[in-house]
Amino acid sequence: MTTTGKVSSIISNLVTVQVDGNVGQNEICMIELDDIKLMAEVIKVVGNKAFVQVFESTRGLKVGNRVEFMGHMLELSLGPGILSKNFDGLQNDLERLDGVFLQRGAYNNPLDETKTWLFHPTAKVGDTVQAASWLGETKENWLTHRIMVPFKCQGTYTLQWIAPEGQYTINEHIATIVNAEGDKQELTMVQKWPVKVPVTAYNNKPRPFKIMETGVRVIDTFNPIAEGGTGFIPGPFGSGKTVLQHALSKQAEADVIIVAACGERANEVVEIFAEFPHLIDDRTGRNLMERTTIICNTV
Repeated sequence: MTTTGKVSSIISNLVTVQVDGNVGQNEICMIELDDIKLMAEVIKVVGNKAFVQVFESTRGLKVGNRVEFMGHMLELSLGPGILSKNFDGLQNDLERLDGVFLQRGAYNNPLDETKTWLFHPTAKVGDTVQAASWLGETKENWLTHRIMVPFKCQGTYTLQWIAPEGQYTINEHIATIVNAEGDKQELTMVQKWPVKVPVTAYNNKPRPFKIMETGVRVIDTFNPIAEGGTGFIPGPFGSGKTVLQHALSKQAEADVIIVAACGERANEVVEIFAEFPHLIDDRTGRNLMERTTIICNTV
């Protein structure tokens, strides 16, 4: 049964909700305001009160507004169609939002539900699979997407059915798995994963041991970065951090580029949007945006 509640107090984007059931830390809820719904995240629970942080402006919100809790954390949609896209911090496809400015309560599916993809099965009926096992693959631009058993699946399963090679949308049924208790799951080419939960569906996790060539000689020589490691580049306004992002994206030894423009000023994000589509990938000679995803969350 869905947990609901009512707004009991509002301080800027921190809203207190009187709930009528169970809620969890980091759970997503939707606050009803006239004909729109505002997304918020639970940051603290005390008794029957949930303190939620609203991701958008709370102007016009009133005590007594209805709140519905969704039963899941903030999730990321993973699947074909995620490349060559510009998303906001909630993974809304910015190119599909109406108008120049973001509208309150305007959310969309980050992946195209109508486009078809050529699915090529690589697993066979009768195979034993588990979370992250490869079922098949499809190509986006020139990169291969591995279609996997969802990361949230626990234990082992038997592959009962898999779709033949052909064109499918991301929401079409492409495989059926069954566990030892006989519980079946019908799988598609898309899965969701909470952004605050690490992915643990791997056989082993080696320590970083190989240098990732960035293609920027001063970094590779004086401050090399290991594959699986991190680098930190501080600098004042106008010092060239964005230009360095472009250089790393074009020349670094990486298959996919994710630009997380979080906390950036709006003019710098516009610069990224304007310039990235015109950058040529030095490794392939193709458009760099074909293997890039940009996440924009300005201050």
